[in-house]
Amino acid sequence: MKIKTDRLLIVPCTVESYNAFSDKYQMGPHIEMHLEELKNDIKSIGWGVWFVIHCDSNLVIGDVGFKGKPNDQKTVEIGYGINSDYQNNGFATEAVNGIKDWALSSNQVNKIVAECAEENVASIRVLEKIGMSQTYSKDGFIYWENPQRVDS
Repeated sequence: MKIKTDRLLIVPCTVESYNAFSDKYQMGPHIEMHLEELKNDIKSIGWGVWFVIHCDSNLVIGDVGFKGKPNDQKTVEIGYGINSDYQNNGFATEAVNGIKDWALSSNQVNKIVAECAEENVASIRVLEKIGMSQTYSKDGFIYWENPQRVDS
């Protein structure tokens, strides 16, 4: 399982991909948590962290993903981060759009939600570019969702 965009290869975090990239990418605690979840539920692959690989350099430049499998309402929350050396080049938008499209094509997801800090202008711009809409603000955070798909 992988997603290919114009400039990126996006691969799910597994023990194998973690081992392949761990000496080349700063792994955050969310990645360790996802690997623990995979030990208990292999069906979580794809519904956690994905590594974002720049095709030209073959380097991991960030990670994107979901904060768990779709819930009963077929909703998932998306998250993302791109290394500072690669920010402001559209990579976050490209990567997030790639996994958003993957999730919506799975028939397991009707709605994607996100949150970001009110002062995080770059993240706000990414969410706007991929077609998310602000739903409300609370305690310094803006909450977002995509237009909900209706199954036929």
